[in-house]
Amino acid sequence: MSADREKRPLKVRLKNARSLSHSSQLWLRRQLNDPYVARAKREGFRSRAAFKLSEIDDKHHFLKGGGRVVDLGAAPGGWSQVAAARVGAKGRVVAIDVLEMEPLPGVEFLHLDFLDPSAPEKLKAMLGGAADVVLSDMAANATGHRQTDHIKIMALVETAAEFAREVLKPGGAFLSKVLQGGTERALLTVLKREFESVKHVKPAASRSDSAELYVLATGFRGRV
Repeated sequence: MSADREKRPLKVRLKNARSLSHSSQLWLRRQLNDPYVARAKREGFRSRAAFKLSEIDDKHHFLKGGGRVVDLGAAPGGWSQVAAARVGAKGRVVAIDVLEMEPLPGVEFLHLDFLDPSAPEKLKAMLGGAADVVLSDMAANATGHRQTDHIKIMALVETAAEFAREVLKPGGAFLSKVLQGGTERALLTVLKREFESVKHVKPAASRSDSAELYVLATGFRGRV
């Protein structure tokens, strides 16, 4: 299939549209006409999010063969699929989500809210050693109020970053979803002290009209 055809909208028409709310119609239409959604189905990925992680790693190369990876907020499993493929049979991927996730080859899944007090220790036990990469695509339910949504997702980012700082080995990497407006200054200050490189990235697979960004911290120096 040519690249031009890949980029063209599929122009899928909604059926029974009158039974859906206006916002649901807009969301479903966007999903049905999204080339990344179609590509994910065609290539056997659980979600279009798989291409976000693939694109970021293609550029920054933090998922390495034999590595140990933790995937926070993993369901339905797109990131875990990519991570498992890239670390290979000698690596290990441990995933967690409050939602159920169908089994994936090479991925050990914990069905639990990451904010549960028992979650960090359970993940560490499953990991069996220090992590090379901590991934977080966690997102709180949106309220539609930009400032409130930013505060909620930043609370998740800070919790994920704290966990990453506990489990990463020297040289490890942390990748987490944030929202436009970037990462809070206090967290960035901590990350910049403890990682060699900290930057915001937005892969092409992330919708242009979406407020999401990702903070990528690489070269973990150790907890200060």
